Amino acid sequence: MGSSQAETVKYAIQSKFEVDGVVEKPDVIGAVFGQTEGLFGPELDLRELQKSGRIGRIEIQLKSKKDKTTGKILIPTSLDRVSTAIIAASIESINRVGPCSAKITLEKIEDVRDERRKTIIERSKEILRDWTVETLPSVDEVFREVSETLRLARVEKYGPEELTAGPDIETAKEIIIVEGRADVINLLKFGIQNVIALEGAKVPQTIIKICREKEATAFLDGDRGGDLILEELLQVANLKYVARAPSGKEVEELSPTEVKNALQQRIPIEKVKETKREKRRKVLVPKEIVASVNGLKGTLEAVLFDEKMHQIEQLPVSELADRLQKAEGVDTVVFDGVITQRLVDIASEKNIKYLVAARVSDAIKQPLSVNILTFADVEG
Repeated sequence: MGSSQAETVKYAIQSKFEVDGVVEKPDVIGAVFGQTEGLFGPELDLRELQKSGRIGRIEIQLKSKKDKTTGKILIPTSLDRVSTAIIAASIESINRVGPCSAKITLEKIEDVRDERRKTIIERSKEILRDWTVETLPSVDEVFREVSETLRLARVEKYGPEELTAGPDIETAKEIIIVEGRADVINLLKFGIQNVIALEGAKVPQTIIKICREKEATAFLDGDRGGDLILEELLQVANLKYVARAPSGKEVEELSPTEVKNALQQRIPIEKVKETKREKRRKVLVPKEIVASVNGLKGTLEAVLFDEKMHQIEQLPVSELADRLQKAEGVDTVVFDGVITQRLVDIASEKNIKYLVAARVSDAIKQPLSVNILTFADVEG
């Protein structure tokens, strides 16, 4: 079927067949044309309809195994719904393919225009959003103030925590996570409606859940607060990208151009994590830690230090967790073992600043108050 005909296709009839014997594609095609010929006159004759372009190229998929042949028949049509249904029922009436008995069953009639409609709608949203972002700076202040009232009405509540969100947050495949309500409102001004706010330093369960279901970009302020929230998100949420406001600025105060630039320059989450690992490797630590690392390798022992880096005691790693639960005044722990979540939790509870070990267990959720380093990370 030519390209002009393909554009007129409205429906696709998909049927499955089973044949008691081994047949090939020409046998199935022959049965389709031969056993439907003359059933309803020339108006619904498959050969005539194909000549006029109202039936497209019939596709056959089949495979043979153990003296049986199974497969699918796909027929594209530009007929109306009634005629398409009659053609589908006619195909089901075929009971032989070549010399073999056969059974054909309709699986579905698909409206191929549905996918085109969805694509057009999504693309139109992108065009409108970009158009709005590019042209809004030239709109006078009066229009901005009047339209603000309308935009506020589009703010919604989402999830059990009733987080502030835009109206597209439920249906969008991609979402943008911001820090607060004012950030949501600012992005709504520029036509960005797939946005939701954290509304606090602790990441809500709704955010954790939605990040598993949709492609998520964290769009955070360009300050220390944004850094801390990013740390928390990295521990509990499945992010795809990170975007940041310019240094010292908050998302709620950005202009349309700044918003657009920040989102265009978003960074894949893997690159963010790699950068953090590189920074961690370059950290300088007290010489006492370096000396302990060199002395502890292969010993399966631990050393505890106070805030002034005076050694408190040295003990076997097997006794470390129980000792830390009872200890007071411990500032740094260096040990020849693996940093586990249990040790991280104890360190956080006891206000221990450094955990330095041979390795770190997978899937550690790191509190912001505890610095976790491996022997390989330490530099004197």
